[in-house]
Amino acid sequence: MIFETKSPRTDLAMELSSNLPEGVKVKSGSSGDFSVTDIYLKSESAARSVGKAVGRYLTLEPKDSFEMIPSNADEYSIGLASKLSELLRDVKSVFVAGLGNECITPDSLGPRVVSHIFATRHLPTDAPELDISGLRNVSCAAPGVMGQTGIETAEFLSSLIEKVSPDAVIVIDALACQDPRHLGRTIQLTDAGISPGSGVMNSRSEVSERTLGVPCIAIGVPTVADAGTKDEPLMVTPKNIDKLISTCAMIISGGINACLQPELTLGELRLLTA
Repeated sequence: MIFETKSPRTDLAMELSSNLPEGVKVKSGSSGDFSVTDIYLKSESAARSVGKAVGRYLTLEPKDSFEMIPSNADEYSIGLASKLSELLRDVKSVFVAGLGNECITPDSLGPRVVSHIFATRHLPTDAPELDISGLRNVSCAAPGVMGQTGIETAEFLSSLIEKVSPDAVIVIDALACQDPRHLGRTIQLTDAGISPGSGVMNSRSEVSERTLGVPCIAIGVPTVADAGTKDEPLMVTPKNIDKLISTCAMIISGGINACLQPELTLGELRLLTA
């Protein structure tokens, strides 16, 4: 079927790469078993021309889709951890937020990732006998969506961050893409933040360093593709979306944990977050 010509929306910066203005920095490389496209929108004019915020956008593409748990899942997590470290820099405390609605499978990536994050902020108080000198201070939450809580995600996170006072925030959310071939086949990292709910055509207030007051790294996977027409909006999702969410959550949580706690192995981190 051929849809009417329109401008499909996308959260993936790489899908806009053919329309990037001159002067935008684009590099290709690899990290672990991922191929990496690195796009840096350096100016406001360049960012406005493609409808994105100023910042760096890293797109990680695996050799195969995430339909099944890949045998090299640890390599994917390590590759993600390496690129996340580049964006996160050296910080002592991090808050991880899993955005989205856990009751809607294509929108449940964030909460699923957060359920496997190794939280340590409470340990000095609850387990003072433990030696945690080598662990980074990590806290996390899945704030739900406004339809469940009546609170904008950005408002919810601002309140938590004011209390927790992290040096940086990592947010995870589902994304939308133009090309169905990118569904479950890309992981995007950016230091430009995110608009929660964009993956299910329900964008809310921006979550970024500008709104939160601390560096904000967003991680997302496209779980829906825009296949509608001008008059008939339509978002499609893969038939194996349950497995894609499960596998992507495992790889992303492993990458975040490995980045934040480099003194522990992935095997040890899995035991601590099972």
